[in-house]
Amino acid sequence: MSFSLGGIRQWHWISGAVCLVGMLLFAVTGITLNHAADIPANRTVTSTQTSLPQTALDKLVSLEAGDIQIPGELVVFMQSVEGITVPSSVMGEWDGVEFYAAWPGPGEDSWIAVDAELGTVTFESIDRGWISYFNDLHKGRNTGNAWRWFIDIFAVTCIIFSVTGLQLLMRHSKTRTSTWPITMLGVLIPFVIILLFVH
Repeated sequence: MSFSLGGIRQWHWISGAVCLVGMLLFAVTGITLNHAADIPANRTVTSTQTSLPQTALDKLVSLEAGDIQIPGELVVFMQSVEGITVPSSVMGEWDGVEFYAAWPGPGEDSWIAVDAELGTVTFESIDRGWISYFNDLHKGRNTGNAWRWFIDIFAVTCIIFSVTGLQLLMRHSKTRTSTWPITMLGVLIPFVIILLFVH
């Protein structure tokens, strides 16, 4: 890494360009998370209960009890008959009589249950809307490994952006007398709020 003024500027603008969208996303969702109680809930519930074909039941009953991957016959049935997409990689619990699987995602929660004695399958999905979706992205809730890696890389990029910004402040502070008072104000404000108002 070059520590010349030009090198610092280059690292600063490149890191700023890389994390621009991420910073906007996290800033906006920081506001929505901070005012979550003031934002009206927007929940859409999709649920269904139907009889499962005997072939799908037989396949399920033939499996050993324990943690199992959702049977392909059940996935195909839900898609072709009910028009509901169930991820084929979902893992569930099977005790020989009942099968249950859940797959939460950002902004939504879904589950499916099969009662082998009654021959029924029950499905429910709760979609909490776009605001909840982006809030969960902010928190990394049920977002998978790829998004968690993105958050980590984004955080490192923000650190580079901040450190190079500090280096630029140091380089130009001699000609800009308000640099350090404003910088110290940015440091002191959150500490004062924490000490006086956060309990």
